[in-house]
Amino acid sequence: QVQLVESGGGLVQAGGSLRLSCAASGTIFSVYDVGWYRQAPGKQREMVATITSGGSTNYADSVKGRFTISRDNAKKTVYLQMNSLKPADTAVYYCRLGDIFWGQGTQVTVSS
Repeated sequence: QVQLVESGGGLVQAGGSLRLSCAASGTIFSVYDVGWYRQAPGKQREMVATITSGGSTNYADSVKGRFTISRDNAKKTVYLQMNSLKPADTAVYYCRLGDIFWGQGTQVTVSS
């Protein structure tokens, strides 16, 4: 059974930083593209950042230059380093493995 467990969310002031982690189990990790998505109240879930099995990255325009996605295949973990956080970044953040596996989400709240 595939499980994705996110951690690292919390409350931070604007301008602060957080590092999210998503640990996978029950599957081979290295062959999959992995991504971070977020959903704010009343809004649709949106892509934040993705990283392919080969290490190529892609970012939403709204987070370019502030967020960095990375992966450690040996630990079956994907990370999202978030710097210069803004209140607009407040959302539940989800990791996604391949096309169908999702984590349970972790709340990120940025206060002004």
